[in-house]
Amino acid sequence: MLKGLGLGGLGDMAKMMKAAQEMQGKIGELQESFDRIMVVGEAGAGLVTATCSAKGELKALDINPTIFDPTQKEVVEDLILAAIKDAQRKAGERAQAEMKRLTEGLGLPPDFKLPF
Repeated sequence: MLKGLGLGGLGDMAKMMKAAQEMQGKIGELQESFDRIMVVGEAGAGLVTATCSAKGELKALDINPTIFDPTQKEVVEDLILAAIKDAQRKAGERAQAEMKRLTEGLGLPPDFKLPF
């Protein structure tokens, strides 16, 4: 009954499993690299800059001392938040671009969504 099936189907399945494992490994490596990829967000024409990893973790904050006017406390706070949000947005965009580059290299369709 199974005489005509041969091992072709199993061989294809083994190839798919191997490709999936390779993709999983490459994605893991890429995610690890997100700790090393840094992006910089800014606010107030560069008076406040925030550096985030591609994972969106805040790594550094630089504030130009000229903005330290006690009467401008709320403005400074707003600039700090804006710089952090800008860096986090850029981190997300960078992570997506890196993931897209990886999936295109694997020959996956452009609209293929990974489970994370």
